[in-house]
Amino acid sequence: MITMAPKTNVTLRGMVPGDLSQVSDIERRSYDFPWSHGVFRDCLLAGYNCVAVEHEEAVVGYGILSIAAGEAHILNLCIDPSYRSLGLGQRLLDELLSRARAAEVAQVLLEVRPSNTTAIALYRKRGFHKIADRKAYYQAADGREDASVFAKKLNELS
Repeated sequence: MITMAPKTNVTLRGMVPGDLSQVSDIERRSYDFPWSHGVFRDCLLAGYNCVAVEHEEAVVGYGILSIAAGEAHILNLCIDPSYRSLGLGQRLLDELLSRARAAEVAQVLLEVRPSNTTAIALYRKRGFHKIADRKAYYQAADGREDASVFAKKLNELS
């Protein structure tokens, strides 16, 4: 595990095509059913808010935010396994929320696996509330897994 202060030598910046190999590598090491390189490329091409977390010239995390019809949707948020528990996920989430506020959207939505208790704790800490379930949303080893849908109204203070 990396030991560093969570705000030391870390930059949040717009993702560029040159980041996609590192992003895809983190995705593959983080999930049993990862997004493909092409999905990330398409998010960039579509003009989504794609944010890279950089430490010492290496991408160590990323977030993808879609904004449409007065809402924002966090499509993906991931920190490299070696950089977790350093506060980078919270910094990245706060950056995505800041971008959503700048776009003057009313609320931010996201889906998360109910088994991802670490992510759920982060989302709750930042003011997200569970609003629904999506049945059989995620691919899983034994078929499909439900998703919990969380929302945050952006007029809330947290």
